Amino acid sequence: MSQRTLFDKVWDLHAVRNLPSGQSQLFIGLHMIHEVTSPQAFADLRHKRLSVPFPERSVATVDHIVPTENQARPYADGLAEDMMVAIERNCRDYGIRLFQPGSGKQGVVHIIAPEMGLTQPGMTVACGDSHTATHGAFGAIAFGIGTSQVRDVLATQTLSMSRLKVRRIQVDGALKTGVYAKDVILHILRTLTAKGGVGYAYEFNGSTIHAMSMEERMTICNMAIEGGARCGYVNPDQVTFDYLKGRECSPGGPAWDRAVAWWRSIGSDRDAVYDDHVQFAAEEIAPTVTWGISPDHGVGVGERIPQAESFAREERQTVEEAYLYMDLKPGQPIAGVPIDVAFIGSCTNGRLSDLREAARVIRAHGGKVNAKVKAFIVPGSEAVKAAAEAEGLDRIFTDHGFEWRHAGCSMCLAMNPDKLTGRQISASSSNRNFKGRQGSPSGRTLLMSPAMVAIAALEGKVSDVRTVLARSQARA
Repeated sequence: MSQRTLFDKVWDLHAVRNLPSGQSQLFIGLHMIHEVTSPQAFADLRHKRLSVPFPERSVATVDHIVPTENQARPYADGLAEDMMVAIERNCRDYGIRLFQPGSGKQGVVHIIAPEMGLTQPGMTVACGDSHTATHGAFGAIAFGIGTSQVRDVLATQTLSMSRLKVRRIQVDGALKTGVYAKDVILHILRTLTAKGGVGYAYEFNGSTIHAMSMEERMTICNMAIEGGARCGYVNPDQVTFDYLKGRECSPGGPAWDRAVAWWRSIGSDRDAVYDDHVQFAAEEIAPTVTWGISPDHGVGVGERIPQAESFAREERQTVEEAYLYMDLKPGQPIAGVPIDVAFIGSCTNGRLSDLREAARVIRAHGGKVNAKVKAFIVPGSEAVKAAAEAEGLDRIFTDHGFEWRHAGCSMCLAMNPDKLTGRQISASSSNRNFKGRQGSPSGRTLLMSPAMVAIAALEGKVSDVRTVLARSQARA
């Protein structure tokens, strides 16, 4: 088993005791709540007459069901309004902080916690949402949990969990122009498969990873779960500390220096032992697009959809199912596939740097959204929205035919009015391309970077962002 990794250190520091089952009872330092997976958990607390002994260690926001166009209350969707009422009442009754629309702090749970400085190195983090692994970008170990576990954390501040193995994923070298963090993680998933990380925590390391901003690292860790890993993390470094300094919930004064010293110590030792080690060369990664029904069904934008025979035998049934569902054929180029909807947002790619890069390539292209495409941009938080508007990014988007929305999860999972209809095909900067994921039982999703989504919206089809950027550089 692994030794002296960040994962091992943080796990050991938070293990309360070993259970007869062989699992550990793990103390959770930060618990995040949203409106969809918490109502049943609170109902169970009331039924069992349980209290929340550490309400200060939980924070709540609303994101999944929040409309991104008209946020006037009551919401038109009665179920969404019921969920809002429930989380307002539950947080009030149990003394938990709730970030509401209009507060300036509302947004997607995995975006607001980092931007407020709530997520810090060495923490254990849990949330009733699959993509909680995002917080591992800070050198935390972060787990998505189910509703019954949300109840357990509220009642005991602990989880019962089995210890994971640790795989070091090393990416070295410089990314080429037009290649982004989203392409890196899609390339990793393509190589290691959607089940390759089962039983593992993923440590992302190497010169490429540590040259990334915190927002890029969050994109990488966000999708570790799509590779089957239980969590993903990056060892904290100066980039981490610079991001956290001065944030609302970060340590201040003399406590800051003490915190940084401890954060440095929590990283994996130079002689740490790993259960597995995989290496990637950054220069071999191209802008990547998914073509199938799993995030590991990806190809470079200049490639063709792979033949079933190129997959392991146990994967071929799913691959054949993907061809049929997506109405795409093996050997077909992914470039040129027409789209109906373009969505930029989500906890994977709804941060300010994502919007800045989308705006940059939109201006480089110079055209407007294709007449056959509905394109919209959803900032990941109210803070991101305000910052983007202060920079004039919203005007760039709207001037070129994109809709500019309020903060929320939006079409990532379509538990709100933002949905595909019928057989529409979406270019999406979100994290999952499962069947029906974006609201229509027969709708289709192509995952890609925000820059690639932006170009697809303008061209009306999957296109290579590198062509536009090269043309722009030549003009300069």
